[in-house]
Amino acid sequence: MASWQEIEKEIPALAARVLASMGKGRHKTMATLRRDGSPRISGTEVEFKDGEVWLGSMPGAMKALDLRRDPRVAIHGPSVDPDERDPASWDGEAKLAGRAVEVTDPAAREAYGVPPEEDSHLFRVEVTEVVHTRVDESGEQLVIEMWHEGAGHRVVRRR
Repeated sequence: MASWQEIEKEIPALAARVLASMGKGRHKTMATLRRDGSPRISGTEVEFKDGEVWLGSMPGAMKALDLRRDPRVAIHGPSVDPDERDPASWDGEAKLAGRAVEVTDPAAREAYGVPPEEDSHLFRVEVTEVVHTRVDESGEQLVIEMWHEGAGHRVVRRR
């Protein structure tokens, strides 16, 4: 598992594309696993701060309870439809996955900016996968650039 800072050092161009895609809108889509193992999709806010990926949640939210039970998480950034007349102008979309670690230490929560009296959930994501998908300059190939824990960085092109 990697911190976001480690991803930025190892694959800076991919990290920059993912940050740009994730930054297109405030709300992302997050997938967690329910108690019975079925998927749950939730809207969430994600912050890239101090070399880490952070998730917050209201007290007792189902997505937070899911992560406490099973920390596996996937996040998909906001996406816009490509211009059909100019597919190469599409900036693409970003995804990342990993394991969410709840931050319960009061000092660490306060350092992040959570007031001591607030009982919301705060998670730091240990990253296991980063993916950015876009269309190449010719507008004819889909370019899937990815990094996976243990497998490293690779690029796949599809027509």
